[in-house]
Amino acid sequence: MKKFKSFILTILSIATLIVLTACGAASGESQTVKLGVVGEINEPWEYVKEQLAAEGIEIELVKFSDYSTPNRALADGEIDMNSFQTKIFMEAFNEDTGNNLTPIGDTVIAPLGIYSQKITDISEIKEGDSIAIPNDASNEGRALLLLQTAGLIEVDPSKGQVPVVEDVTSNPLNLQFEVIDSAQTARALEDVTASVINSGMAVDAGFIPTEDAIFLEPVTEDSDPYYNAIVVREEDKDNELYQKIVDVYQTDGTKEVIEESSKGSSIPVWE
Repeated sequence: MKKFKSFILTILSIATLIVLTACGAASGESQTVKLGVVGEINEPWEYVKEQLAAEGIEIELVKFSDYSTPNRALADGEIDMNSFQTKIFMEAFNEDTGNNLTPIGDTVIAPLGIYSQKITDISEIKEGDSIAIPNDASNEGRALLLLQTAGLIEVDPSKGQVPVVEDVTSNPLNLQFEVIDSAQTARALEDVTASVINSGMAVDAGFIPTEDAIFLEPVTEDSDPYYNAIVVREEDKDNELYQKIVDVYQTDGTKEVIEESSKGSSIPVWE
């Protein structure tokens, strides 16, 4: 009888251990967060992934090839966060769609650049030349303001940071604007005199912005709308896990990776 009771106790102990182990796995010390990014070059986030893995947090990078899909995916709950866009781009998306995506941490500013396969200096642009610019609201305006800074055009100041081609008030060289999807601006270089290309797209195309752009956007105290941010749905803005990810991103280690991987073309802005 004693042997039978001992056998039963042993079986119960094993069963309890199995249940506790299963519960531990279910309650999970490992948590997965889906983060949307654009392009294939994501060294800073790969670094952050490594740091967080040691704490049981897995970052799954969901890669997109355009600038329109990641916000829709976030709004629809297909991903948990994204990190690819400027604050002004996010605000334009919210206004157009009625969503309330929210930034929870700054990352970098990636200066917009003018690139060309046909000329080597901005001063070589001549009468009637064609210029490709991105077609989304925030980047079209940013591109036009960059062309104004370069001395090529003037735009209506009442339009603030979001002018469109129709708001060009002075175009002494009669430049022709090709307004196309951001993802096509690098590919358009064969067909136009110059193209205004987002830094991320330029790097993916093999350019080093600080070396290859014939004119690069200056960074000033008015550049905050062009800061890139880590973005979530509004209801998740106080999520402790997501804030932990921001905290790990905003470290000196990430800063070193950004400076090395971008050749200095992306500038950390969280300090």
